[in-house]
Formats: sequence, structure tokens, C-alpha cells
Amino acid sequence: MKHLKLIALFTVLVLFSAFTFQNPGALKIKGSDTVLPLSQKEAELYMKKNPSAKITVVGGGSGVGIAAFLDGTTDIAMSSRKIKIAEKIKLQEAGKAFKEVIIANDALSIIVNPKNKVSQLTREQIEGIYTGKIKNWKEVGGDDEKIIAYSRESSSGTFEFFKEHVMSNKNYASTVLMMPATGTIVQSVSQTKGAIGYIGLAYMESNLKAINVSYDKGKTFVIPTVENAKSKKYPIVRPLYYYYLTKDAKLVKPFIDYVLSAEGQKTVNTVGYIAL
Repeated sequence: MKHLKLIALFTVLVLFSAFTFQNPGALKIKGSDTVLPLSQKEAELYMKKNPSAKITVVGGGSGVGIAAFLDGTTDIAMSSRKIKIAEKIKLQEAGKAFKEVIIANDALSIIVNPKNKVSQLTREQIEGIYTGKIKNWKEVGGDDEKIIAYSRESSSGTFEFFKEHVMSNKNYASTVLMMPATGTIVQSVSQTKGAIGYIGLAYMESNLKAINVSYDKGKTFVIPTVENAKSKKYPIVRPLYYYYLTKDAKLVKPFIDYVLSAEGQKTVNTVGYIAL
């Protein structure tokens, strides 16, 4: 009898533990490093308003987030690029209907070290730097110094957006240093005089210098700011996405609706992105 009571008690504990750790109210968000600071802030404010809510936000890159979305280990995938056709097909084959939501826009900033006297570049010059045709800063009006180009790695949505919209789909030079996170680009460029990189506007810091960019072959150069991105004067602007399965709408929609609300969009501006 005592043995049966112990078994019954153990069963109750197991069931209680399963209920505790599989809390259906726990929302998991994963993906883009660009979207990460915004999602973290939105989640923080949402949980303050809704004390019973539990949200975890993890970066790693758009590709990482969408891969987690495909295998069911995250509820929302953050992405700085649109979902690929191959990824859509995988979801369709698995019978998983999904929703795409644009939550904000971002200005992609080209950055250099503050000691670099170059303050403006054309799109063609940026392409030349990242394809390896331009190797020295003196070729674009700077000092006689080797260019050290930093990029996000290939799992990043920013990597793909930059390749498509800035480099005209040309290949990166083998000399370009691929970094695992946006923060490592910020650190590397801030510490290296000859460095150049690209980051989301929200990552701009005082120890970096943003480059004025021209998309009309040098006629007009524009600095990346929220105002210039909103007015469409700045040319390198992209949407930021959330992806979720329609079957999970009950779990994810309250948070997404908050992000899209007037209060949530105010946070978009505060963090350094461009509200819808």
C-alpha cells in the first residue's frame, strides 16, 4: 500500500512538472539581430503591462530564427529579410499555414571608424569595397590605408539584404571578414581605423561614424537618420518581419497587436527604428 502511495505521489509530481514547464502562455521569439533590440524592449514593456505574460527573446540571425520556426522551436521568427521560397515550400509541405507581419522599418547604416576622414560613398564604391575591387581608402578620397571590410555571416538577413540591394547580387570578396553578430561589427569598426561595416540604425553609437550614401552616382549624398528614412531620402531602408503559424494566433497575436499599436510603434521610434 505504501509502495502504491509513493507511485501515485510520483505520478502527481511528474504531471505537475509537465504542466509547469509546458506553460502555454510562454512565448518564444527568435531570430534577427537587427530586430532583437526592438523585440526585447517591446517584450519588456508588454510584460510590465501584463504581469502573467512570459516572453523570451533570443537573437542569432534571421536564418536561425526561420530555421527554428520551421522546426517548431520558436513561436515567432524575427527576420530582417522576407521568407525565402524554399522555406515557404517546407512549411506548405508540412501543412503549416503561417502569417507574415511587418512590424517596423530600418535604415541600414554604412559605418566607419571616426578617425577615417571619408564621410561619403556612392553605392558603386561600397559595392567595389565589398567585392574587393577597391582595396585602399585613398581610392575613395581617404588616407593611404588598407580597407578592412566587415560583414554579417550568411545566416543573417542583413547579409542577404546588403548583397541584394547594395552589391547588386555580386559575391563578397574572400577578404571580407564575416562576423557572427551585429555587436561584433560595432566593436571591430570602433577599434580599427581602416574598417568599414554595415549595421541597423538602432545599433549606431558615438564611437562610430555613419557614411553619407548616394544611389544616384554621386549627385546626392544622404546620412542615415530616422527622419531621412521616413521621408525616403535615405536609400537603404528595409522592412522588419515577424513570422508565426496561424494555429498559434491565440498565443502570439496579443503581443503582435501590442507591437503594432500606437504605444508599440512609439517604442519603435524610441529604440531607433522607423515606425509604420
